[in-house]
Amino acid sequence: TAAQEVRLHAVGAFLLSRYQRMAESAEAEQERLASSKALTEWVASALSGLAVAATYGTMFWLITAGHMSLAIAGTAVIAVRTGSASLGALVMNVNQLHEESLYVRDHGRFLTQAARRVIPSGGEPVPEQVEEVVLDRVTYRYPDRDTAALDQVSLTLPMGSVTAVVGENGSGKSTLMKILSGLLLPQSGTLRWGPADITGLYRSQVFERVSLLTQDFQRWPVTAAMNIRLGRPAHAVTPEGLGPSVDYAGAGPVIAKLPDGLRSLLARMFRGAIELSGGEWQKVGLARTHWRSSTSQADGVLIVDEPTSALDPEAEIEAFDRIRRLAAPNRAVVLVTHRMSGVRHADRIYVLNAGRLVEQGTHDELIAAQGRYAAMFDAQAAQYAPAPTPGIPNPAAPTVADPA
Repeated sequence: TAAQEVRLHAVGAFLLSRYQRMAESAEAEQERLASSKALTEWVASALSGLAVAATYGTMFWLITAGHMSLAIAGTAVIAVRTGSASLGALVMNVNQLHEESLYVRDHGRFLTQAARRVIPSGGEPVPEQVEEVVLDRVTYRYPDRDTAALDQVSLTLPMGSVTAVVGENGSGKSTLMKILSGLLLPQSGTLRWGPADITGLYRSQVFERVSLLTQDFQRWPVTAAMNIRLGRPAHAVTPEGLGPSVDYAGAGPVIAKLPDGLRSLLARMFRGAIELSGGEWQKVGLARTHWRSSTSQADGVLIVDEPTSALDPEAEIEAFDRIRRLAAPNRAVVLVTHRMSGVRHADRIYVLNAGRLVEQGTHDELIAAQGRYAAMFDAQAAQYAPAPTPGIPNPAAPTVADPA
């Protein structure tokens, strides 16, 4: 996978030199340990040899002095050799037991931590009818961070709405999505599905109500049909039954060019299989999301995180339109993206900065406020503004340009 950069950036010689330095360092350490081991073994062997020589010397003196018969001496030699072998085996077994005990201790610590973090298997059922999902003053901080990833964040997701969440990298968007999906629980504050607090709900039922599409969604090494069906694998379907999801995602041309259509393997590790481009995979991912959403009739949430990063502009506009149409009376859509043209039509936009909610409102309201959202929108819109022609006065550009 690194072949292109190795050749184009000419990093082969550099990487080999770094590898040589690390290999020389590792070999030097191995040589030092081998020398130390050899010295230890030589001393142990010398002491063992002296002990054996002293033992046999004493036995020889006892025989010549008449204090021990030859038969008893032979038995003693066998006993000494057997005891020496057993003692050596005992030492090796004790050493191995010590090494294995370290792994057992680590395994025990892992099981303790896993039991502490396991998702509970019981709880109250999720209400069948949910008018809205509400985060109320939610805070979450990762164990290795000094600052909170989310700090007192509140937002509301009404069913049937399209909600956008925007912000710079590190603003807390991904953490917010994990909490909305139930993967993380708030450390303070509440997440409510209708009137029910998520901490008391049956988490597997919460997961049943959530659909997730991210830019790094899993690309399974199975057939195209199975890649779509894995959105809700328990729901039985024929390849023809996946047609609406394929058409919805605009993945028809992608499937049509595959050698065996939906039955084609999508992994180069298999002979005769094929690999898709990034944009083609995102269409398959959108089809998977549509399949999961279309097979659920209960109220739920669809979370879409940077879904169009590998699509061309025309396909991106179509994808955003399709995603917005996934909003239904029983489904709220949450759109997370850096593409400002994709969020301007959202019913409500929330702006995060350093883990805090700094702005919220419609596109027009946030543009009029001339705050952080307007600054991000203008910065991206400026990339689409025509460049001034030399020698011709540049007319005043509009305050807000449309990046779409």
